[in-house]
Amino acid sequence: MRTRIRAVWAAITLLFLFAAVSAFGTWHVSAAGIQPPGPDRFIVVTQNYTAYEWWLTSWVDNKIACTIKVDHEGLPTSSEIYASCGATLTQKWSATRPCDTSDDNPSACLGYYLLFNKSESAQRQVSAVQPPPVVWVTLDGCVPFNSTFRCDTLPTLVLTGEEPLAGETITGLAGRLDGEAFTCDPVCQVDLAPTDEEGILIEFWANSSYGDSSVLFDARVRVTSSADPTDQSWYVDVLSTQWRGTPLASCSQTWKTFPPVGGVPAWLSNPPDVETLATSISYDYLAAKLITHGLADVSSCTDGGLLADGVASPCGLEASRSAVGDWQNRFDSLIFSEAQKTGIPARVLKSIFSRESQFWPGVTIGHPEAGLGQMTMGGADVTLLWNPPFYEQFCSSTLDAGTCRQGYAHLTSAQQETLRDALVVSVDGACPDCALGIDLDHAEKSVGTFAETLLANCAQAGMVVELNNISNAPVGYVDLWQFTLVNYNAGPGCLGLAVNKTSRSGEPLDWEHVSSHLTPVCQGAKDYVIAISSNSP
Repeated sequence: MRTRIRAVWAAITLLFLFAAVSAFGTWHVSAAGIQPPGPDRFIVVTQNYTAYEWWLTSWVDNKIACTIKVDHEGLPTSSEIYASCGATLTQKWSATRPCDTSDDNPSACLGYYLLFNKSESAQRQVSAVQPPPVVWVTLDGCVPFNSTFRCDTLPTLVLTGEEPLAGETITGLAGRLDGEAFTCDPVCQVDLAPTDEEGILIEFWANSSYGDSSVLFDARVRVTSSADPTDQSWYVDVLSTQWRGTPLASCSQTWKTFPPVGGVPAWLSNPPDVETLATSISYDYLAAKLITHGLADVSSCTDGGLLADGVASPCGLEASRSAVGDWQNRFDSLIFSEAQKTGIPARVLKSIFSRESQFWPGVTIGHPEAGLGQMTMGGADVTLLWNPPFYEQFCSSTLDAGTCRQGYAHLTSAQQETLRDALVVSVDGACPDCALGIDLDHAEKSVGTFAETLLANCAQAGMVVELNNISNAPVGYVDLWQFTLVNYNAGPGCLGLAVNKTSRSGEPLDWEHVSSHLTPVCQGAKDYVIAISSNSP
């Protein structure tokens, strides 16, 4: 059963049309605006584990003062000793000094020591959280267009409840549409009407036959027409963690910011196919590397295609043109695939590789940086701190799961350094023992890591702008992407100082004004952003 909700907005006032009884059912305005109780589902399961028994023993008379049982290898922790033996014995154990028993006279020692007794298989009853119900958001009546959605008529937002527990069902959805409460069947159809630039807020949740509900979800939806009078289409943008469908405009959910009406500029868009991503740019550095490693036929050049300083000669550049073209496009399929998976614009990712390494991942260009995107230790730190899903996946390949669960910010300095080192090594294509001095398999796998690194920079740049936006001025979507590139290239310090100064000056927080306040040491980031945003790798 589907329930259709119709709504129309005039100015900033929301007016509901009467509910039409149809094959889809009826929506109801009710007391549904009450906050849901949320998920409350636990089961008790039997867990097998290994129990380890230790004795806290007196040096003086070798008597057992206390028994400690733990579920892990290694010595019991202080808190485990305290829980089993109490404060007094724990303090006495903690104060015990190391004792030399080589004279076979342990009675000369004072205090208490730990003695391992045994390990054995055991079982225990534990509480396990069951997956809660969820609600997904999709659009009906629109087609993806340039990181937005274009519709010939006013579209429909579809809310669909999902119950993961076998034998249980979603009994209905409820929520608030711009403050007005509603209830509906497990599938709601919300007929959208034009909104202002800020869009409207829809809050919703699912009720389950289990007796509980999902958490409270929300979506902000904008429905606008084009400024072009010849364009009769409607453009719809959605911000919601519950979105299911074609990826939304990259980082829009992170920033809670809609993209421009009608879609993003070309440099932030994804091409329709991988072939459209191809470029044919003459790269001096790349040409020299291909000539040096025999990957370009320069037999027609009397100078061997290289000048005395190792730079490609004019003849070498011309002779290697085809090889340079093939090489700069060899990663396109991977870039296109990662763009589809992460939402990061494919053209941005390729332009960054172009600017950073000219697509030659084997040797750094003047700096201690690694790989196609020239990752530094600071860049690795940003990736691990500001992209938690990536951190969780990557950490477990380097540190044990228990340590990783603490989160990157709570690791010791040594553990963080270990992860940073491992991440930089993972994207470094240098391989002295390989035929070309590079490990192509390593380089190809790094494309996804650099896409995840850009997601992390989106998050950090958004926070840097928020913290330094003293006037709380609005910031546009395209500007936020340009600030993200500053963050990637020059770091959050450069970005924060420029945003802070712009905000204090009372100027708009846009690229034109913020870039004018970049300090001299950060000015290189301006050219970097201009090159990428003008689609000139």
